[in-house]
Amino acid sequence: MNASAITVRSGELVALRLFDIAYAIDLPAAEAAWLAHVGGTSSRSRLANTPSKAVAFDVPPLQLLMEPISLVLDGLTVTAQVSVRLYDFGVAALAVRVAVADAAWPAFVAQFNALDRALGPSSPDGFWTALRDQVCAAVASALDRPVPGEALQEDYLLGKVYTLDEPINATELRQRVDLTELLSGETRPLSDGARRDLLAHSYSYFADDLVVLTWDRAFIYEPRGDSDVADVIEVANAQLLELRYYDTLLDDELPRMYDRVEEARGAVSLLAARRFAHLARGLYTLVAETTELTEKVDNALQVTEDVYLARVYSAALALFRVPSLSTSVDRKLAIIRDTYAALYEEASSRRAELLEIAIVLLIVLEVVLSLLRH
Repeated sequence: MNASAITVRSGELVALRLFDIAYAIDLPAAEAAWLAHVGGTSSRSRLANTPSKAVAFDVPPLQLLMEPISLVLDGLTVTAQVSVRLYDFGVAALAVRVAVADAAWPAFVAQFNALDRALGPSSPDGFWTALRDQVCAAVASALDRPVPGEALQEDYLLGKVYTLDEPINATELRQRVDLTELLSGETRPLSDGARRDLLAHSYSYFADDLVVLTWDRAFIYEPRGDSDVADVIEVANAQLLELRYYDTLLDDELPRMYDRVEEARGAVSLLAARRFAHLARGLYTLVAETTELTEKVDNALQVTEDVYLARVYSAALALFRVPSLSTSVDRKLAIIRDTYAALYEEASSRRAELLEIAIVLLIVLEVVLSLLRH
């Protein structure tokens, strides 16, 4: 390989940080609040180069531009563009973009790894939380039940190449550069098995484009400047984050539910029916809200006719374990639904029992009154 002979004429390094900031976001209200408080520009996102009938957002997210920042990457000060994309199911996806021009391949990789050190998962959270707080403050009126304190978050890195100093197809590019260093962040050579695993999720549609996905990084070679692949990767990360939130929420709820059920069963009969009914209503509300939001998450992006984007999107979902998380959430919801049904039945049984007791007492009272009259 002679990677140093390849120069990236134009490209982009992107650090993503996604936060769960609310139960839901009113996007039109968020757009109005942002323009009123911050100004700048906004847009409702769509996949730029794909027909809407082939792939489309269920509810197009809202993209807002923020102030550029300065970063020091590998000893070089660069200006980075900052934006946030708001999803109606409560996720804010912050993106820091660093343009790359006329960089030899080793320098491109070095800058990518430097971005990871500066803004990746091992970096201090202060930078990202300050941006999140700025967004939340600006659109606070549009947030339904904001998430208090430390919110769940996901991070991802994208290395994008648009043009090289010579026309190279995807096969030749993989032969001439070592993508494993960029995708793993490791400077030492990897074993053959590790290399195969790292490059297992590689996809191309045209001869001169390439996408390689890993758990926390992706490489995109796209001479046409198409952003659709990066967008579907972001959506998959947003779905991962939101399903993680509901999986954690239900994990915390199940033990409390069992405790409340035992407490209600230990109450005297006169209070038990009311407690069972109250518990059942609470569980029904939780199930309804969680089901509504998880369906929004599942349907965030609808892929119908674009086979290539469908493959990339499905691979990203599988790699991020979104289907298994969705199954876990559904299983816990089923447990709560069954508990709700049992509580409702038990509450009905307790009410029937109280009614029978009341009827017996009335009969006894009537007999006693009759005896007293005689």
